[in-house]
Amino acid sequence: MAKLNAQQLKRKYDLSNSHKDNWRSIYEDAYRYALPMRNLYDGYYESNTPGQDKMARVFDSTAIDSTQKFANRLQSGLFPPATQWCRLVPGSEIPKERQIETQQILDGYNNRMFDVMRQSNFDQAMGEFLLELAIGSAIMLIQPGDEVTPIRYTAVPTFLVTFEEGPFGTVDKVYRRMKKPYGVLDQEFPDVKIPQDMKNSYQGRESEMVELIEGTYYDKDTGKYHYQIVDYNGKHELVYRELKSFPWVVARYMKAANERYGRGPVLTALPDIKTLNRVLELTLKNASLTIAGVYTAVDSGVLNPGAINLVPGAIIPVNSNGGPRGADLQPLPRSGDPQLSQIVANDLRMNIKKIMLDESLPPDTMSARTALEVAERMKQLSQNLGAAFGRLINETMYPVVRRTLEVMDQLGIIQLPLKVNGLQVKVQPIGELAMASNMTKVNQVMQYAQIASSLGPTGQMTIKVEQIADYIADAMGIPADIRTTYEERMQMQQVMAEQAQMMAQQQQAQQAPPPQEE
Repeated sequence: MAKLNAQQLKRKYDLSNSHKDNWRSIYEDAYRYALPMRNLYDGYYESNTPGQDKMARVFDSTAIDSTQKFANRLQSGLFPPATQWCRLVPGSEIPKERQIETQQILDGYNNRMFDVMRQSNFDQAMGEFLLELAIGSAIMLIQPGDEVTPIRYTAVPTFLVTFEEGPFGTVDKVYRRMKKPYGVLDQEFPDVKIPQDMKNSYQGRESEMVELIEGTYYDKDTGKYHYQIVDYNGKHELVYRELKSFPWVVARYMKAANERYGRGPVLTALPDIKTLNRVLELTLKNASLTIAGVYTAVDSGVLNPGAINLVPGAIIPVNSNGGPRGADLQPLPRSGDPQLSQIVANDLRMNIKKIMLDESLPPDTMSARTALEVAERMKQLSQNLGAAFGRLINETMYPVVRRTLEVMDQLGIIQLPLKVNGLQVKVQPIGELAMASNMTKVNQVMQYAQIASSLGPTGQMTIKVEQIADYIADAMGIPADIRTTYEERMQMQQVMAEQAQMMAQQQQAQQAPPPQEE
């Protein structure tokens, strides 16, 4: 795709946004009940009014709490804060005799990468990113920063972003709607070119918001990405850059064929969430009627239905409360069973928590959990995630690492001679979720080694102890600095062979008969 002008970019955005409107109703409900604090629907974004009450229609916080726990659990299992959650390892193109040596070099790059991440705002952005992922789609923008914050990670609300898929279902076009104070444009974008009519329009009104459209799309002819910012009306191009790599990370928890946007566990639990919210709303109304009551009053005239108001404390005029005419003031019979509604609400809460994977660990009130139990629970969580776990790795972890390394290389922080393409360098997850599945493989290897050793010399000959040790070390993410290289092992074997030969010569000399005297 060749470079677009401002009007063409605006049309592209409008066309992509019209496709996204098909998702508006379902996403709107999901954000309203499960993630209200990040809800920009219902006119919250357009009103420009901060501090709005976004929970006026929420009567139960189960979905909100479970969504936060879901994001926290994914972050602690895959991207634990202030911890190295992945490892750069040699790919299949690296010879086996050079892999440990290469691993030692890659560990240095790995440590440097996480030093930069810890100095940046990655942990904060990833937490917000995973909250959006619980709905279905999550978007993060990774850009170069400054000396204090080398890389800026921004979790952009899905409401503001629309995107298109390229070949093989990969996202290669992203458009964002954003508002910026006019006075900060030249600070956030040093290469901005503001036309004179815009300068005249905002003169003396630097704090007023400017609505912009940001577009990033791939150019197959040059192999680079076009990055543009235009005004919302599509009249002026303010910023243009050519990028070597895609700055966006777009992840979908789960998606169907011919659909761009994802469907997360919140959408799965949405019927139960809406039903629970409605049950609690009716229960509260019933409770208010129980406390205040609704009464009937005798009136000698004809009953006026327009005067009936079923609210707590209301008095409804009637012609008779029984014969003859009944009591002067009588409570209105009520319907509904609060106990039954409580049972239904508890069942709905259990279903919501189960869908949101909020039952994988026992409560904190129980006895202390052992390391084995935690590992088994993490393994269970990994199994419950299913295909979403692989999509998390492919659409989140790999792009984040690649983009971070590319920005570090662009800023001159590192000079990585190898490509992170799975052949020269691979990204290996080492978080608790990934390690849970790796430990299963390690246990299988150790069981095989024990069985083979019990079969005697013939079984022992089937085991390559050195290869097993390397396999276990790689699976457990053991640093290469504490492991010997192939050359070091060969030298050690040579020294051991020379020592064995010297000991054999000494033993032969001691066992030889003394020379006979003539």
